[in-house]
This record gives sequence, structure tokens and C-alpha cells, in this order.
Amino acid sequence: MSADSLLPEQPGHLGTIAEGEHVPEAQPAASDQKASSLLVVGHTGSVNSVAWSPDGTCVATASGDATVRLWNASSGRPTATLEGHTGSVTSVAWSPDGTRLATGSGDRTTRLWDVASGRQITALEGHTSPVTSVAWSPDGTRLATGSLDTTVCLWDVASGHQTAALKGHTSPVTSVAWSPDGTRLATGSGDHTVRLWDAASGHQVTTLEGHTDWVKSVAWSPDGTRLATGSGDRTVRLWDATSGHQTATLGGHTGDVDSVAWSPDGVHLASGSGDATVRLWNVASARQITTLKGHNSPVTSVAWSPHGTRLASSSGDHTVRLWDAALARQIAIFRAHNNGVASVAWSPDGTLLTGNDGRLVCLWDVASGHLTGRLGGHTGPITSVAWSPDGTRLASASWDDTVRLWNATSGHHITTLEGHTGWVLSVAWSPDSTRLASGSEDNTVRLWDATSGHQIRTFEGHTGWVLSVAWSPDGTYLASESGDNTVRLWDVASGHQIRTFEDHAGSRNSVAWSPDGTRLVTGSNGGTVCLWDVASGHQIRALEGHTSPVISVAWSPDGTRLAAGSRDGTVRLWDLATHQITTLKGHSRPVTSVAWSPDGTRLASASWDDTIRLWNAVTE
Repeated sequence: MSADSLLPEQPGHLGTIAEGEHVPEAQPAASDQKASSLLVVGHTGSVNSVAWSPDGTCVATASGDATVRLWNASSGRPTATLEGHTGSVTSVAWSPDGTRLATGSGDRTTRLWDVASGRQITALEGHTSPVTSVAWSPDGTRLATGSLDTTVCLWDVASGHQTAALKGHTSPVTSVAWSPDGTRLATGSGDHTVRLWDAASGHQVTTLEGHTDWVKSVAWSPDGTRLATGSGDRTVRLWDATSGHQTATLGGHTGDVDSVAWSPDGVHLASGSGDATVRLWNVASARQITTLKGHNSPVTSVAWSPHGTRLASSSGDHTVRLWDAALARQIAIFRAHNNGVASVAWSPDGTLLTGNDGRLVCLWDVASGHLTGRLGGHTGPITSVAWSPDGTRLASASWDDTVRLWNATSGHHITTLEGHTGWVLSVAWSPDSTRLASGSEDNTVRLWDATSGHQIRTFEGHTGWVLSVAWSPDGTYLASESGDNTVRLWDVASGHQIRTFEDHAGSRNSVAWSPDGTRLVTGSNGGTVCLWDVASGHQIRALEGHTSPVISVAWSPDGTRLAAGSRDGTVRLWDLATHQITTLKGHSRPVTSVAWSPDGTRLASASWDDTIRLWNAVTE
């Protein structure tokens, strides 16, 4: 909520951006997104507040044109206009059951509306100055309202009677918010403070001090343990709701922060500002993820859809924009030293990420983002890294024609596998961790004993570089993909070629097995991702979307989704049941490798832009 239409301009101070960690540790994602998914136009005045219906099908907006409008959240088309206020409508909020709306206005009233009929139910009068903020209690029985008269009023919804007036702020109250359990209220004010109140007694519990300008927005985390606040000092601040201590300052906006909102899962924050942008933040790292650009006037309000899949923002430019919240999927960036990252792999327990920094193998702790190891020895750039399924060893392939094995705990070099006569482009462990397969520029696939380091067998047949190798889940077959436009299936025990999957549309770059071993997925230079039936060798389906060659493909551990990285700089996720496509943007150069976390909740992507990016892969 923003009451800027009622408040005088306040001087602000540029927020301080928290000092970043040194590369190659995790860094904040800071890509700009300039296109919204839907633009909603209709108000003739500043849109001061936006709110989603509890079921996510409708958006309500409050405007300086003295109206409240309802919009279909899918189409952006208006469904109703609520008229009755005689001044700018500053705030709008849905009742928890979605049947009613509450609105606050410059006409000093709070009005309740029946959503189905669009009729006004009642007008609550008591404030002596404009109402700046309204909020429903979680059980829907009470309302809290804040005003320029410096008070917070509590109301019984059924009777319309005022039950309490909370006094303590020494300047206008700009924002009110109930704790998720309904026991406390948080209020922000022009007196630079946030105050917490006991909702039953009306007594002030504590005062949060730290902002150096008006506190314009306050929001509780979904679990009720933290608060986020936005201020005219151009910062977002995080607070411990129990102790009242400030835990983080998020700097980056170049204008007043007029609105803050938590994602439903509590992982992200959105902030809207007088600088006309919306910024998304990762709460755990207190780092900015991305900046959403599109509004050409101050952003007055931001709100997440109930499932966290979309974000709504309102602005003084008379519009509301609905954004795809996939923009908030990026969790962290692990940065290399200007050498490009060719491959990424997860440890089997999901705690470590492995990638390369030129000729070095790098290991990062996923939780902290800290670099935990750099393994050196290769004399050429590394092309592929892989963890043994038992988590004890790492394998790395290189342009130096070798594969090296490393102790994953100590980082010590165990042995070097030599035999290829060209660059080794791919390496993969057998499911039981006893063998390795490698593909090379010499057109061969080679099988190695992981204990002795001895070569067991050479698979010959490809007439082009072998770009990717993959074991079947049961370890009986190998699939290899080559620049000769074929994928070949090999029987590991006999060394015989069983089947050739041919596609004359373009050479293919990557191959992966489905978790049940019945299908293969491949990525091609034509930008398509193809599914193949292993038993018949027939192509099942071609997935389109990428605009450049697909370099890497990976199945989710449960087999329901596919991820692909491309030279177009994007990662795309396909839901195989719903056909839904999600595009993850952030890399500035080709994506060379994608890998799912063992539990399927996160995705890692590597790129020539010298980064590994970590994404939230949870679907709604």
C-alpha cells in the first residue's frame, strides 16, 4: 500500500548495498527484466494499491480516481467498478474468505463491499484524517486501519463498531499489518518507526527503530517470525519479530520504497519504489535477484498471487502490471574467474556443487555459497565433471585428452585415465560407481575400471566427435551422442551396438536417460529437445522453444520434467504432463550444462558467462 497521493514528499537517503562476497563464491543475481506478462489499464488516476483475491482469480485495485476496480487475473479484463468514495482510494484488502473488500480513502472513511454484488455494505467512520491503510485480521472478524491522524483504529466487522484506537505514533500512520496468527499488529509511520501492538489489549509491545525516513510499508513473513519494512530512506529492512532486532538492510532502490511483500513461501521479497521499479530479493542471502522494469511512474504497491506464481504491481502511471514470478526463481550465483563454466554437477547428498574454472575443478557449498575446494592438474580446459554415485570421488574430463579422478573429501588426485587421442568431451559414472564412460573428439566411447584406472573397452562406430555419454539407470547400456547426427545405444557387457537413433534435422549435443530407463532425451543444434522410445528407437516428441542450439539436457529425478540449456542463454523447463514451459533467464551467454538437485527442488545451470546459477525448481 502507498499513500503517496496524500503524503508530502519526504527527503530520502540512498540505501547502502551490502558488501558482496568475493568471487568465486555465491553472488546476488541482478539481471533486469523489462517485460511484464500482462498490462492492466483502465483507471484514470494513480493506482495506489493492488490485492489478489484469496483464490488468485481476481485482482482488486484502488485508485486516485476514487474508484475500486476488479479485474480478471488471467485476461486483465475489468469485471466490476465499485463507486462510493468521495476521495482518492489509498488501500484495498480482501477478506480471508474472498467475499468482501475493505477500502480506505482520503475521504476519511473505510468502506466494506460485497464482492458478488459490488454493493457497499457499510462505511466505517472515526478517523479525523485520510485513511492510508486497511488490513483484515486472519479470521476475518476485525479490521485495522491507519490514518494521517497518527492513530490505528480496530473495528468489529460484524457490527461496524470501533473497538480500539491505538495511539503512540507521532506522525501519520502509513501501513498496518496483522501477524499471521492474529495476535499482533505492526504499523509503520512517518515518525521513522515500526511499532508492534498486542491485538487483544491494544498495548504497544515494542518499537523498531533504524530507518532514517518515513516507514511507508510493513509486512509480516508468512511464518510470523520476521518483518520487512520499506522506507523513504530507500532501503528495505528485515527484523526479528520477537526481539525487534534488525537483521538485514537491502539497498539498491534509488527512490522511496513504498511497498514490500513476502512471497507465500517466505523465500523472496518484492519491493516497489518511487524509482519506478520492482525489485525481487532472496531473503536468506539478503541479496537482490532481479529488477522488474516497465512502469514509468512510482510503483505504489506490490502483491504476490496466493500460489506465488505471479506478482502484481500498481503505479502512478495509472496501470497495474502482472509479472511472471518465475523471474524470482534464481536463488544464487556461483562465479568463476573469467574462464567460462562448461559443466556442473551435484554431490549425491545435494550439499555441494561442482563446476570448472578453466583448468580447475571447483567445489561450492550450496548452503553458504562458499568455495570449498579447487582441484588443479589438468593442462587443458575442463569439459565435463561428474560425482560418483556413492559420493566419494569426482571425475573430470579435459581438452588435455585425459580423465582425472579425485578424492571428494580430501581433493587429492587419485589417478589419470589416458587412452583417448583427442579432447575428452564427456564423462559419466556407472550407477554402481565401479566404472566410467568417456566420449571424445577421437570419435570413440571408452569404458574404464574406476578402481584400477584401466581401460576395459572401446566402443567404435561414430563418425563424428562424441559429445555426450550417459548410463542407463540399471547400468546395462550406454547412450552416446555425436556430431554425426546420431545417438547410439551400446550393450556394456558385450560392447555391441544395439541401436542407432538418427535425426537428419541437425547434429545433437547432449543425451540423458529417463529415470525409469524407457526413454532418452536429446538436444540438437536446431534448438529442439527430442524424446525417444528406447525399445523401438522411435522419436516420441519434439519440444520446441529454444532459438539456438541446445547444449545440455537433464531429466528431473521423478521423470516428470525436463531441463535444457541453450546457446540462446536461457534454461527451459518442460512439464511433460501439462506441456507447460518455464523459461529461466539470467545468463548473459550460452548455457553449457544443466543439473537437477537430487531431490528435484533446485536446478543448477553453467554458462560461458563464468557463472553457475542456482534456481528454485519447485512447481506450484
